[in-house]
Amino acid sequence: MGQSLIVRGAPQEYECKEQAWQELEKHLSRRNLKKVMVLHGKNSWEAAKSYFPELPNTRTHFVYYGGKCTNEKKQELAQMIHKEGLEAIVAVGGGKVADLGKAAAYVTGIPVLILPTLAATCAAYTPLSVMYHEDGSMASYDVFPVSNALVLIEPEVLLHSPKDLMIAGIGDTLAKWYEADAMISQITVQPIEIQVAEFAAKKCRDVLLTDSSKALKAMDDKKINQAFLNVIETNILVGGMVGGFGDDYGRTAGAHSIHDALTLLPESHSHLHGNKVAYGVFVQLVIEQKFEEIDFLLPFYHELGLPTCLQEMNIQLSEADYDKVATRAVREDETIHFMKETITADIVKKAMMDLESYIANK
Repeated sequence: MGQSLIVRGAPQEYECKEQAWQELEKHLSRRNLKKVMVLHGKNSWEAAKSYFPELPNTRTHFVYYGGKCTNEKKQELAQMIHKEGLEAIVAVGGGKVADLGKAAAYVTGIPVLILPTLAATCAAYTPLSVMYHEDGSMASYDVFPVSNALVLIEPEVLLHSPKDLMIAGIGDTLAKWYEADAMISQITVQPIEIQVAEFAAKKCRDVLLTDSSKALKAMDDKKINQAFLNVIETNILVGGMVGGFGDDYGRTAGAHSIHDALTLLPESHSHLHGNKVAYGVFVQLVIEQKFEEIDFLLPFYHELGLPTCLQEMNIQLSEADYDKVATRAVREDETIHFMKETITADIVKKAMMDLESYIANK
């Protein structure tokens, strides 16, 4: 890992406040944008459209994104943008809608404005898209040299979003610290950018451990509190800063490689991304022999219902399954190799099995 860092610190503008979406047209006119594509999901759009403002002075072209974030879909949107002479994309939805919007905006050279309906990932904040093949497998991880033009967060929309997705987002964002720490702790002289990434990663862990239960209570009570605002901004903004400032040192390490490997198992597909990543954090901690950290996190995992082992996800693996998953986790392009330990399939398999017995004996 050479230390040539590119900082992609933030969107051009970011705002999180009640009624934020009502100012969308003002933001468009400040940017001199008169013809826009509004790219949206299905369920999230049903839930959020009552918050979406009237845009009397803007020509809007509403497009359902199609459920997939693929290169084919990106090209289809690009053709539509050229044909209709559209000047910007307003992406309203979760991570895949945001990622598709960013990708289509980049190839057409127009700005993307993102209105997230979930706080499950930092997708609204970061200038990158995870692209998939038609069959749902991952195709590429595209990083753009252009910031998102605007992120507009309406906390009310997120307050009414599915709670299980918020919990998965907390699991995914908590991993930022454990994965960044595994990489950053290897550097003897830390450039300032990396110090900022480390600060943000630590902030993710601290805010989530302190505020998550109060934030989830806000969702139950349908009443915004400060803890809720802290958690949604941690999942989106602070989480985005980790990779934004740390570049390769702020991306993923062991936990996400375990997640990627689990996707080989059809029975893992019913589990949310962030939950599998949260399980991956524990496997990574076993590899690092940090059992005291697992003990520290256990009450938090139990309180939120994050899975601590395969048993809790109702996944039973045969010897052959363990081998298959462990081999996939250490593929040569996997980020698990950013850890300081030399990682082999045997090490991953042993860590996964050790975790099962460690949790079973708790």
